[in-house]
Amino acid sequence: MTTSRRLSVMMLAMTVLVLAGGGVGAAALAHTAAVSNRLADRIAPARTAVSRLESGLLEQVAAVRGYVITGNPALLGPYEQGVVEERATAQRVRALLADEPAARRDLDAALALADRWRADFPARLIAARQGGATAAELAPVVERGGLAFEVARRALTALEARLDRVQAAGRADLDDARALRDLLFVSILAALLLSSVVIAALVRVTVLRPLSGLGASVRRVAGGDFDHRLTAEGPADIARLTADVETMRQRVVDALKTSRRHRDALEEQAAELRRSNEDLEQFAYVASHDLQEPLRKVASFCQMLQRRYGEQLDDRARQYIGYAVDGATRMQNLINDLLAFSRIGRVYSDDREVNLAEVLAQAESNLSGPIAEAGAEVVADPLPVVHGDPTLLTMLWQNLLGNAVKFRRPGRVPRIRVEAVEEEAGWTFAVADNGIGIEPRYADKIFLIFQRLHPRGTYDGTGIGLAICKKIVEYHGGTLRLDDGYAEGARFVFTLPKPAAPVSVPAQAGVPAQAGEPAPVAPV
Repeated sequence: MTTSRRLSVMMLAMTVLVLAGGGVGAAALAHTAAVSNRLADRIAPARTAVSRLESGLLEQVAAVRGYVITGNPALLGPYEQGVVEERATAQRVRALLADEPAARRDLDAALALADRWRADFPARLIAARQGGATAAELAPVVERGGLAFEVARRALTALEARLDRVQAAGRADLDDARALRDLLFVSILAALLLSSVVIAALVRVTVLRPLSGLGASVRRVAGGDFDHRLTAEGPADIARLTADVETMRQRVVDALKTSRRHRDALEEQAAELRRSNEDLEQFAYVASHDLQEPLRKVASFCQMLQRRYGEQLDDRARQYIGYAVDGATRMQNLINDLLAFSRIGRVYSDDREVNLAEVLAQAESNLSGPIAEAGAEVVADPLPVVHGDPTLLTMLWQNLLGNAVKFRRPGRVPRIRVEAVEEEAGWTFAVADNGIGIEPRYADKIFLIFQRLHPRGTYDGTGIGLAICKKIVEYHGGTLRLDDGYAEGARFVFTLPKPAAPVSVPAQAGVPAQAGEPAPVAPV
């Protein structure tokens, strides 16, 4: 059975018990009320009415005797009124004693004796007195009438005694009914209390205890004991819930084991990556020292050969020597650019507040020669302060400005616009020029290392500058892209996050630079 069904059965049993108790209590109250009503509404009024009959009969005797003695007709009024009241009272007593046949028979017998007495004596005495007989003459009749009256009065007295006994029995029945009523109500209350205790105990044993056990097991698993199994017990729904939680625990355990295996694999990969980085650093050291030395020797000896034996060499030999010197020089540039690319995030990894206006000014200073040669104009919005590495950010500005100057349109003065827009997540920057531009189909290719869109002799460079820019921006948590909707030249848009604490916006980008060490330019 489920918890709801068990609770429904318990509530149904409680309802049946309450209804049964209410029915028994109502029956007890009805019985007590019936006994009380019989005693108060029938027996007691009947007893009082019988006493009134007896007193009325005495008043009739007194009125008749007074009339016989005095002969005053006014005394017959109470007698006649007493007879009328007796008959009315007798009728009411008969109605009250409808459920008492024995008492009613006694009443009828007493009333019959009273009627016989009135017929035999008061009527004769009144007629004789009205006929002129004296009181002395009527004395023997009065004496015999008194005896007949006593018989009728004793009958009423016996009826009163019977009613007294009935009244006493009614009081005893009322006391018994009240005692039974009190006993029933106490029993009902005790049964309700006992049933409440039993229901509470059943709820605790069948519902609360399994829930407490389930909660304790869940807390134990949540505390780290993932191998603790949950045992289903209690009602069907709680057992199903326990089984579901156990299934979830098993899946969590399986996922935990899988994650641990993945973590171990990641740790192995991290160790392998550390070894690879160490090898890369070793390679960078070799590239920066050992590889460049032979290249410098090749270039130097080729140049010495050209200077010493230049007059003895023909044009083709001098051309070959120029090819060798150019190749060695380009190889040195490639090695330097690769070193700069590999040092991002490894050698240059400072993290502090950087004034981009000062960094931009430093980049312009580093490019002062090409800018002056091309007559380029650089206009910049007010730039904010961000968190980052000043050397890398200088390289970023220097590469973007250098490309804008280098890839200018012939016959047009280069104009470079640096924009900064504050957004909720950070800052969005843009470097736009009026140069030759880049076709949108090359928007992704230009950020790959050593990717060139022009022949080697057209523009100098190794094709790694924009790859360095992209790596610098991503190292600082931003993105770099080409605005393929810009048609007047090339426009590069990149984002940088805001610093953790608010900082003030500095002045224009023309302030004298105080940035860190100058960064080398890595042109495209």
